[in-house]
Amino acid sequence: MAKTFGAESTADEVLEGVNLSGKRVLVTGTSAGLGVETARSLVAHGATVVGTARDLSKAQRAIKEAFSQGSAPIDLVEADLASLKSVRKAADDLLSRGKPFDVIIANAGVMACPQGKTQDGFETQFGTNHLGHFVFVNKLVPLLKSGARIVTLSSAGHQISDVDIEDPNFERTPYQPFTAYGRSKTANILYAVALDSRLKARGVPELIAQMMERINKAAAASGQAQGQGFRFKTVPQGSATSVWSGFVASPDAVGAHYCEDCHVCDVNDDQNSRVGVRSYALNLDRANALWRKSEEMVGEKFAL
Repeated sequence: MAKTFGAESTADEVLEGVNLSGKRVLVTGTSAGLGVETARSLVAHGATVVGTARDLSKAQRAIKEAFSQGSAPIDLVEADLASLKSVRKAADDLLSRGKPFDVIIANAGVMACPQGKTQDGFETQFGTNHLGHFVFVNKLVPLLKSGARIVTLSSAGHQISDVDIEDPNFERTPYQPFTAYGRSKTANILYAVALDSRLKARGVPELIAQMMERINKAAAASGQAQGQGFRFKTVPQGSATSVWSGFVASPDAVGAHYCEDCHVCDVNDDQNSRVGVRSYALNLDRANALWRKSEEMVGEKFAL
């Protein structure tokens, strides 16, 4: 009988009995937290992992600590998602190696930053969380094996706000850190929806996983009341849905869906509810509009 997983499942529990030998996986953001734990769990079950990080020294220290050994057992590539120059260089490096991937886990991101800009002049959270991955993952599509999966991490923070395609950089909108975060997390989901529609016929389902950043973290940082039934996850619990989406769940079940606590979420537009996924985040027309806007912003078209 198939095992049932939930909010407290860990990455190792999800992968128990799963042999990932021969699988090659790319994980962005392997210098702390979920990225490191995801990489550790995948390697522990036999996968070959390539990790990206803005600060390679920090990533090497984090990986060394996670594996309790003298050298990082994963291949690290420098990639600063807040710099399209860095992102393109990292992608070109991986493309030149020509080694295919079974799974890409777009894990890296920033949360509730003070107002600022990326090196390319984009609002920090939208530019880092969405546009950086938009360019990086799109450029790596030629390396995906048939039947490969792409896991894009979002969070319950998407419930805070839809994207604003007309004003993505807050040039006309008063800046609020969590509004910007919510926009970027909705953008992560819409990107997944658009990418799935382009790659579905090629056997590359797009999967969306839930990060450990729960809505009560946003509430705490903004001074709102907590206690709406959420609890902080441990890092092993926080990385479980990523590996469940990438290696355990059926691709037909999770493709282009928003997943949380190792299951596919229902659409829920109740603004007073903190569960489920908002319908605006799954709208294909909206996703395609964001895709076109993103291409315009980064100055590159992707014929996928």
